[in-house]
Amino acid sequence: MAYQAGLRHFGENRMEEALQKMAAWVNEAEPLQWHFIGHLQRRQAESDLGQQFSLLHSVDSLKLAERLDRLSQRDNQPAVNILLECNVSGEASKFGFDLATWQQHPTQLNHFLREVRQIAALDKIVLKGLMTMAPYSDDPETARPIFHSLALLQKTLQAELPTVHWQQLSMGMTDDFEVAIEEGATLVRIGRAIFGERS
Repeated sequence: MAYQAGLRHFGENRMEEALQKMAAWVNEAEPLQWHFIGHLQRRQAESDLGQQFSLLHSVDSLKLAERLDRLSQRDNQPAVNILLECNVSGEASKFGFDLATWQQHPTQLNHFLREVRQIAALDKIVLKGLMTMAPYSDDPETARPIFHSLALLQKTLQAELPTVHWQQLSMGMTDDFEVAIEEGATLVRIGRAIFGERS
């Protein structure tokens, strides 16, 4: 029904479910664009992820990017399009590069920039932008500083690494996507609003 309504980009946060849904979907006239938005463990990194997913939203370390690059090179697979997951909220339960105080502490930002430069130099990795997750709250406005921080970080990266196309900001979910869009989100993850709560 979502496809019939015009949706073409679908995200999944569990690898096993994503692969099952991909296998069940057959529409060669207009294939879907699959996004992986969940936490990606290094052991889950397979050489064909760049072929299966249009975009991996949750690359959260240099080591993971290097593994994706190495596997894709080994098996002569397409380059992998990725977003860098950034923990700008400081929430301990969230994954991502530690960037909670990047605006106040240049050391944290400089460490991140060093790793980003290494990722950008990988042959089989294509950086497309950034992703973050805001802490859950009943008030969407509490997420605004988190989204604003990621948008500022994007501008900083555009200045520091202008050869990389930092066009995507994946931020905002069902409870706060309107605020995320106001702060510059280009991709929002609104599965619950469309499909309902997970059973």
